[in-house]
Amino acid sequence: MKKVKLDIVGLSYSQTQSGAYALVLGEVNGRRRLPIIIGAFEAQAIAIEIEKMTPTRPLTHDLFKTFAQTYHIEILEIIIYNLVDGVFFAKLICTDGKTTQEIDARTSDAIALAVRFNATIYTYEFILSSAGIVIEGNDFLFLENIDSIAKEHSSEDMQTSIPVSGYQSLSDEELQQKLEQALAEEAYEKAARIRDELNKRNSS
Repeated sequence: MKKVKLDIVGLSYSQTQSGAYALVLGEVNGRRRLPIIIGAFEAQAIAIEIEKMTPTRPLTHDLFKTFAQTYHIEILEIIIYNLVDGVFFAKLICTDGKTTQEIDARTSDAIALAVRFNATIYTYEFILSSAGIVIEGNDFLFLENIDSIAKEHSSEDMQTSIPVSGYQSLSDEELQQKLEQALAEEAYEKAARIRDELNKRNSS
């Protein structure tokens, strides 16, 4: 079957689905997008690696990476290989330099590991054809409407949500305090949002 290479193009908190995050994968050199609903813990794990934040203690996916590399195991790629009743199935393609193995994984966990190992993300054409969305215009417009897209897809197991509030009304000093508090609490998705608000103000 034909494999299609994907990139992460968005990760958004769902205002309408408590505890849910929409992870959006985009077809490389194409206009199709694959939205997948994931839990807060997995969203946080993906976000902190993308944002290159360093947790005070290793998260589960960081521990997996350290464990694997200690025994000279690398993840070459991940493949989202099936879609059944709205649930995506994925597998890790791993090697120790001698043999290659396939390991079944939840899609959210597989992508959290892919960003840590710099592994390529793939899916098959039939999945992108059936569950993908062709966008018009730019990704920003697509991400603005991500909640309505998220509601149309089944979710994986949800865990505790990361609270999100409007930061626009807070002063820079208040935002800085909240940023330091979020980092101390290891709420990295929240910290990324606060940092983005500060960066937006500094650039304007």
